[in-house]
Amino acid sequence: MEKLCDNLEECGLPSALEMVGDRWSFMILRATFNGLCHFEEFLNVLGIARNILANRLSRLVEDGIMQREQMADDRRKVEYRLTEKGVDLLPALLALRQWGEKYGLGVPSNPVLADRRDNLAIAPIRIHAADGREIGWHELQWRDKSELGKQG
Repeated sequence: MEKLCDNLEECGLPSALEMVGDRWSFMILRATFNGLCHFEEFLNVLGIARNILANRLSRLVEDGIMQREQMADDRRKVEYRLTEKGVDLLPALLALRQWGEKYGLGVPSNPVLADRRDNLAIAPIRIHAADGREIGWHELQWRDKSELGKQG
């Protein structure tokens, strides 16, 4: 890539990392995508300390990634659900998982995430151009927003 995005104030990565840049936040999101929604479930499945879990859930709610809802049948219990903002993190989580399988584990994880319709494993997360073709990092360049779509 020709020029690094050197103005951190105009780059989305620092703010994204501020919201979900620690291991436990990602593990909570992973658990939520897998259907967990109660504090005690997170606690039991993740093996996380109670105070750390409470802190991370509070931050995810505060940042609008999850929402906290009291259960109608028992107002003492709450459920944590992904917001649209949280659901939009799925491609990033899948890309990190696939990267970890390739460079950490060395093999695909089990269970495998599959398409409900075809019952086949999802494809690796890739970068696609606006026209849908797959492209590699060497085909990318940083451009000012005002220059997009212009040739030259």
